[in-house]
Amino acid sequence: MTTTGSTLGTIRELWRYPVKSMAGERLPEARLDVLGIPGDRGWALRDEAAGEIRGAKKLPQLMLCGARYLREPAGDTVPPAEITLPDGATLTTDDPDVSERLSALLGRAVTLWPRLPADERDHYRRGLPDNPDIIEELRDIFGRTADEPLPDLGVFPAEIMEFTSPLGTYFDAFPLHLLTTASLAALGDGAPAERFDRRRFRPNVFIETPAGTTGLTEAAWAGRSLRIGDAVVEVRLGTPRCSMTVQAQQDLPKDPLVLRAIVRDADQNLGVYATITTPGTVRVGDPVRLG
Repeated sequence: MTTTGSTLGTIRELWRYPVKSMAGERLPEARLDVLGIPGDRGWALRDEAAGEIRGAKKLPQLMLCGARYLREPAGDTVPPAEITLPDGATLTTDDPDVSERLSALLGRAVTLWPRLPADERDHYRRGLPDNPDIIEELRDIFGRTADEPLPDLGVFPAEIMEFTSPLGTYFDAFPLHLLTTASLAALGDGAPAERFDRRRFRPNVFIETPAGTTGLTEAAWAGRSLRIGDAVVEVRLGTPRCSMTVQAQQDLPKDPLVLRAIVRDADQNLGVYATITTPGTVRVGDPVRLG
């Protein structure tokens, strides 16, 4: 059993995702604050026909795009980002035709928005589901087959039943996502390397576990505090995986077996969500310890 102060691993990679559902950028160091890494999910697309903010659960082509900031975020500001389209063309979030070009890519009318204040409630409010059969709608969002269980939605913050994200953010549920090499190895034993490539799962903090660590190690961290570099975070719950994990992105092919394995062998979860209790700076190579 691990005890307070035990070293769980070291930071192998840090990631920030300027535009929700697009590929992100690796960082050598980052500040962890109340909203996670500054600028993470600073931009998102609104589906104008659906009347809500949407990501790759509904618009999977977004995962073929990438984004990086043109200058470092500071405070509550969301600076412009450069977007790379699947054909290699680039545009910026402040280009006058950015929404038009993204709409053409996605085949739907979308607009691109920076993160807005929490009191802009209508901006974050959910629209009507695409499928009036809510169970079928959830199966589509989470990529579950008819014989697989749906995640327990009761573990999520209550506000995301009404809003597409916690107000004032574009996160799915929590501001920080942690993933370990041990968990990827446990699921990927004998599978093609690209099946459990960490890029499919969009971690903010990718943790290299000590040699000999086996199994879904971070699943045991729920409810515990971790010290990561100068910051302290509270692990809230396992991350229920959705249809995004199977989609093609960059050089990774579409692979439905990714999600089948997670549902079957990992109780639907891979990685953990966390909140930041003590802000601080974290760097690649920093230890991750039980707080």
